[in-house]
Amino acid sequence: MSAIAPETASPLPDQRQLEDLVQQVLEESRRQGATAAEASVSVGSGLSVQVRKGEVDTLEHQRDRSLAVAVYFGKRQGAASSADFSTDSVRSTVEAACAIARHTSEDPARGLAEPELLAREIPDLDLYHPWGISADSAIERALACEAAALAVDDRITNSEAAGVSSNAGIRVYGNSNGFLGGYRSTRHDISCVVIAEDDSGMQRDYWYTTARGADALLSPEDVGRKAAAHALRRLGGRQLPTVRVPVIFHAPVARGLLGHFVGAVRGGNLYRKASFLVDSLGRKVFADHITLAERPHLPRGLGSAPFDHEGVATRPRDLVRDGVLQGYVLDTYSARKLGMTTTGNAGGVHNLALPPGRQDLDGLLRTMDRGVLVTELMGQGINLVTGDYSRGASGFWVEGGEIAYPVEEITIAGNLRDMFLGIREVGSDVDTRGGIHSGSILVDGMTVAGE
Repeated sequence: MSAIAPETASPLPDQRQLEDLVQQVLEESRRQGATAAEASVSVGSGLSVQVRKGEVDTLEHQRDRSLAVAVYFGKRQGAASSADFSTDSVRSTVEAACAIARHTSEDPARGLAEPELLAREIPDLDLYHPWGISADSAIERALACEAAALAVDDRITNSEAAGVSSNAGIRVYGNSNGFLGGYRSTRHDISCVVIAEDDSGMQRDYWYTTARGADALLSPEDVGRKAAAHALRRLGGRQLPTVRVPVIFHAPVARGLLGHFVGAVRGGNLYRKASFLVDSLGRKVFADHITLAERPHLPRGLGSAPFDHEGVATRPRDLVRDGVLQGYVLDTYSARKLGMTTTGNAGGVHNLALPPGRQDLDGLLRTMDRGVLVTELMGQGINLVTGDYSRGASGFWVEGGEIAYPVEEITIAGNLRDMFLGIREVGSDVDTRGGIHSGSILVDGMTVAGE
């Protein structure tokens, strides 16, 4: 089984129906005395299958829907939600939101996004590619994935799970400032987790593929073989003495490193003074050669969106240019708390990309010469207030520009400010399986502790 082709897809509700429902909510809010209101409706459906050791472990069909409303009485806000779209439920949900608003304190930062910032055109970003895979076909693919992994080597002794999932959804948002819009999207996944074992012990690892369209997924067999290869290469892991060396964050974990930066420039952390990057706008926060670009309109991008959760138009921008911070990650509320304007990031960043360097991972290893390649991180040892960073890790010791042996039960430590400024190289092996895109990142001078 190699090619993945679309199958007959189950349809989502007509967008017009959901737009009418949002309009109904806004009209009901106005009837009950709200000076402003916003509402969103989401409907989704999906299929998820997991198999283990040749047997079906779980099979789930998901059908979700939700209605959320926020009303404003001046600068007082109330919010409520429901999964019932009936007329009576709409009325009672709005009543609940209004009751909350009437009893809350005024907050000058509350309110809808400014009308001039709202999306006036909604581009088609090619986000909707329904698969409609049957349960039997999903089970077949999951079994093929697991079987391919177990066939790689006799040392692959067990499987934790192989899975296939397909999800489709539609979201419509509207507010009393005149915005009403929505779009459909899909996301499909194949994953595998296996265990390798030899005289040195057992090691667990995984691989997965995800995309808007099933035609962009790796085959189940390829996913299984990659999961097995990753588990096998971890056998014989050793600890290390405490040493200060360069560290390469492999692309899948490098995305998380950039996620800590996003958290540090997120509006909520900034106005609460809970970030080491408070008041850093216009200052150098990365090495000179680093640019971080947000590209929300990439066709089929997993982080693509024509507008944010407040209806604000998303726009391409450089968050960091030549190492200098150009902007924050703001929604309307946090922007007002900071005396600024929303950046269209209610709901998060949209395809934040670190441009690839010229070298692949092997080239980065040669550049590093001696140090640690980190392929897995554990724990939550990040203090965004100070930037202190300390996490459990596993990966590989590198000597002479080549992988020497696997390492485990180590801790890598540093400070995010120094780590960002100390990025020496970025790899060409970009991982785009999410809203942050990055190749492997080589950071100079971190403390690695083991024994």
